[in-house]
Amino acid sequence: MYCFLSYIPNLLTLMTLLDICPADWQSALEGVLTSATARSIEEKLGEELASGHSYYPPFELLFAALEGLRPRDVRVVILGQDPYHGEHQATGRAFEVLASTPAPPSLLNIRKMLERDLGATAGSRFQIGRWSEQGVLLLNTTLSVRAGEPESHKGIGWQTITDRIISLVAASDQPTAFLLWGAHAQKKHVLVNGPRNLVLTAPHPSPLSAYRGFFDCAHFSMTNKWLASRGEQTIRWESAC
Repeated sequence: MYCFLSYIPNLLTLMTLLDICPADWQSALEGVLTSATARSIEEKLGEELASGHSYYPPFELLFAALEGLRPRDVRVVILGQDPYHGEHQATGRAFEVLASTPAPPSLLNIRKMLERDLGATAGSRFQIGRWSEQGVLLLNTTLSVRAGEPESHKGIGWQTITDRIISLVAASDQPTAFLLWGAHAQKKHVLVNGPRNLVLTAPHPSPLSAYRGFFDCAHFSMTNKWLASRGEQTIRWESAC
């Protein structure tokens, strides 16, 4: 098996994608995380560092979106495209940034949609990572990006792994809502069709497209109405405010 050389301050350690995958997901993902595609991703990330480039998030946070969530716990999936490409931004969860980092435009637009949809009043920080505690999976379809170069890792094989994650969640017995924002996320519609799933689509929250209908999509209230109709606990979306 190929191993990835990851630099941690004062320590050079050998890790693989399987090593950093949360334990609750390892058995379901072991096949894809030990595949030739996974080895190729590990090699590519190692080459990035060896050539003097940085990438985000750090290797140990690549599967942060799965932390604290078992596959059967996922009740909502929000799909992003790839991580933020600025320093001190990406956390491993889609659309989330570190608490010390100013909110990017897409995240601000998600907050505006929440305010319009539910009448919530957001404070100075908008911490959508809190949603994961309620079963919301904030997943990017590409899990890494070269510093300063958006979409730079979209062709290195990540979608083989993230498609497996999406399909795994979609096939569970748990009713799951999939919020597909933007054309890229909407291409995953074919993976999430099923009688137990709700699929909602809207333009991407980026300033380039949000004006086309994202602010009025009301996905948060629609998701809660659907969950309640199935006897499921609703999401406290305001907890991010």
